[in-house]
Amino acid sequence: MQNSMIGLIGGTGLGDVIAERLQEADSKEVDTPFGRPSGPVLLGRVGAHRVAFLNRHGKGHRLGPSHVPYAANMFALKSLGVTAVIASGAVGSLRETIHPGQLVLPDQFIDKTWRRKNTFFDELGAVHVEFAQPCCARLRNRLMTAAQQIQTVTHSEGTYVCMEGPQFSTR
Repeated sequence: MQNSMIGLIGGTGLGDVIAERLQEADSKEVDTPFGRPSGPVLLGRVGAHRVAFLNRHGKGHRLGPSHVPYAANMFALKSLGVTAVIASGAVGSLRETIHPGQLVLPDQFIDKTWRRKNTFFDELGAVHVEFAQPCCARLRNRLMTAAQQIQTVTHSEGTYVCMEGPQFSTR
C-alpha cells in the first residue's frame, strides 16, 4: 500500500476537517458514466500517504443520504487511481458498550436502503459479489494499529446497518 492512493470519504462532521488537513491539496473535477460525484475530489497528502478526499454530502452538506451519488463517487475515486477506501460516518449504536467518540471498524454490513442504485452491474447480466468478508483485513489491521497508537477506544468488529436516511437508529 506504500505507493498506492487511499480514498477518504468524509461524512457528517468530518468532511471539512479532513479537507483542511490535506497537504499539497489540488481540487479535481471528475465526470463519470454515473454522473458527477458529490463534489470535486481533493488530491493531496497526509504525511507520506497519497490521498484522494471526497466529501460524501458535498460542500456545505447539501446532499441528503438518499441523494448522494454513491456510484459516481466510487467510480471517480477508482478512475484517479485509488486502491483502498476509508469512509467515516456519523452513526448511532444499538450496543450500549459503544459510546460517542469511539471508533468502530465494521467487519459486516447490512444494507436496508431501498431508494438508491445498489450495483454497478445492471447492464452486465447476472453478477454476484462475495460478501462473507466485505472489508480488507490488511487495511482494517492497519487502522486498528493506528488507533491503538493514538490511544483511541476502538471496537475491532461490528455490523454496520445502513438504513434509508435521513433518520438514524432508534437509540
